[in-house]
Amino acid sequence: MSETITYHYAKPSTLIREATADELFLAKYSEVQKKDAPCFFWGRLKDPYITARCLITLSNVVQSSFNLSPFEWKLLKDPIVTAGNEKIRFEGFSHCAGVYARVDVLPGGHDGEFPENGTTNVDFNQAMIAALSSIGKTENVVLSVGKKEVALARGNEKVVERKVPLPTKWIKGLTTVQLFLAEAEKNFSFNKIQTLQLFQSLPNGKPKADYYLVMRGNKPAFSPIKSNAAICIGGIHRLRLLEPLLPLADELRVFAHPQMQSTTWQLYFGAVRFSLSLSRDFWRGFSGEGAALESLIEDVPDTWIDAVDKYSYANQEFNPTLLAIEEGMDFKKVDNLTGRLSAMGLLGFDLDENHFFYRRLPFKLHRIISLNPRLKDAEKLLAENKVEITLKSDSKIEARVEGTGVKHLVILEGENERCTCTWYSRHQGERGLCKHILAVKKKLIS
Repeated sequence: MSETITYHYAKPSTLIREATADELFLAKYSEVQKKDAPCFFWGRLKDPYITARCLITLSNVVQSSFNLSPFEWKLLKDPIVTAGNEKIRFEGFSHCAGVYARVDVLPGGHDGEFPENGTTNVDFNQAMIAALSSIGKTENVVLSVGKKEVALARGNEKVVERKVPLPTKWIKGLTTVQLFLAEAEKNFSFNKIQTLQLFQSLPNGKPKADYYLVMRGNKPAFSPIKSNAAICIGGIHRLRLLEPLLPLADELRVFAHPQMQSTTWQLYFGAVRFSLSLSRDFWRGFSGEGAALESLIEDVPDTWIDAVDKYSYANQEFNPTLLAIEEGMDFKKVDNLTGRLSAMGLLGFDLDENHFFYRRLPFKLHRIISLNPRLKDAEKLLAENKVEITLKSDSKIEARVEGTGVKHLVILEGENERCTCTWYSRHQGERGLCKHILAVKKKLIS
């Protein structure tokens, strides 16, 4: 007696012929079905005191603002909590979205179960902060993370925080900060004594000029004078958010973006880790940097995005290089997929493990355009036939893009991309491509 299993494929296999190469895509059957479980994690924290101090610092970050009015503060909420792959991650931004913080409770930091992976967004109100502040070093604390709430219990006391809407500004910030982190490199590692010495040199007040992390022999210091191998820090006063944790940390590692668009400061407490990422300047929020725009130019089939989302859900991590090798995909297309998943807030980045981790957020493809107005404006320019390619050679592209009462000149020459618009003049490409360069690049591949 034989058994027959019938698979239903969403689409047929296809052969795509292009000028440079042919690509064969074989249809697959996926057994990945996302479960709708009410609980993502339930268990005991092994070091509740350290975890509580880290969460209080995270809350301090979320309650901080370096360029917004008190009225605007009230429009934003508190931590994103993700449970999965034996880790619990708490994330948040300052109100201005220029500081990103994350608490990672690693496998050795808890003793519990993960019935299902998932993500929720809650508001840490005063009751939760008070409960965290009163946790001692020897207490038995149980944490639960669910679809609609996060709860902390010890003895007969239990504090519950309900789910709140995820701010749009945070999704935009998550897009940029993860891509910056993926490009960051570890520059320094300091022990407890070096870390405390370093922060003793933190300047008072709110310096407007850049400061630099420098080494003087074996001693690190902050200095207003740049030197070789120094790390540039804008808005250095934001590092004071770390001060309550410094006496408890075993190690500090400092990571910097190659173009110094961000710096990340990671403190280590055994199986608990605290990360603080600073934008280039205190007045610049990660939500407005546009780091993903380059990868969003080329269209990617929605079915690919859905497939990679399921792949990430099943594995709880996403390694673009490994995916490209295993699936025989072009690296540029994988970068485009990474950009799209990041643009929907589905990916975070772990610097120590050097790969993206998965957040289970509502899967909305239309979110890509709605959260990237420059990309939307570029598509509008193309739809209105306002982009004209005037020169196209192997080494140089020139185009005229019609603006309001003026035509902008766009020049693409190797890695150099220039435009005569005000955005490019002001930012020189540091905050992502302007809409005119985006429109020209999109026209070239259409």
